Amino acid sequence: MEQKYWVPALERGTAILTLIGEKPGQLRLIDISKTLDINKSSLFSLLNTLSCLGLICKNKSDTYSLGAKLGSLGTLYFRQFDLLEQFNIESQSSVDKINETIQLSILDGTDIIYLGRRDANKPIRISTFPGTRFSAHTTAMGKILLSQFSYEQLRVLFPEAQLESKTPYTVKTLADLWQQIQFIHQTGYIMEYQESTMGFSCVAAPIYNRERKIIAAISATLLESHQTENHEKALTEVLHLSHRLSALAGYIG
Repeated sequence: MEQKYWVPALERGTAILTLIGEKPGQLRLIDISKTLDINKSSLFSLLNTLSCLGLICKNKSDTYSLGAKLGSLGTLYFRQFDLLEQFNIESQSSVDKINETIQLSILDGTDIIYLGRRDANKPIRISTFPGTRFSAHTTAMGKILLSQFSYEQLRVLFPEAQLESKTPYTVKTLADLWQQIQFIHQTGYIMEYQESTMGFSCVAAPIYNRERKIIAAISATLLESHQTENHEKALTEVLHLSHRLSALAGYIG
């Protein structure tokens, strides 16, 4: 590899991220210093910079974990591949079965970005289109994508005590959001009731890759007035679609 323009600080930063990723929540500054043979004063500056960039976060025990920013960078990486093409193929049969709009999104910081959409055959349609950004904590897909983070990582993403509200039903605090994320960990899906847009509810599920990382989320959007009658059908189909897309991305559950 050509090292004429090598930047040692980036090499050390990469080594730090790799080590923390291998032992999340286990290493303090002194442990990292000894393992990587970096003096403590230099390491302090590197850790502080990585933390400010959201690439790592410091835990209450003075240990370190990977930061939420790495999650968003990971989703951007996977945008290079054919997930959208697979979604466009696989989602049609799901829409045919439940006649509800199905969408695909990824996480970028504290927002989701809508990548794909397959419309239901209905006169009333939602206003989100591919390329639209929306606050992750207000949406079912966003909550799914945020579920890959620890509470400490979420505190880095959402430093304010109160979360921004889109409707009267939007989740209000990080503690409440964390409770919803625990539900995702238990069930593998979540329902969102008018938290992002009045009159609409969504059910969402994750898409995993071969490393068992969440790379995207899908959702079905229901008119609130139709939510009760279509809930079970939409939930079942969203879970089936998420399993198919995860399998195509190399995930083995």
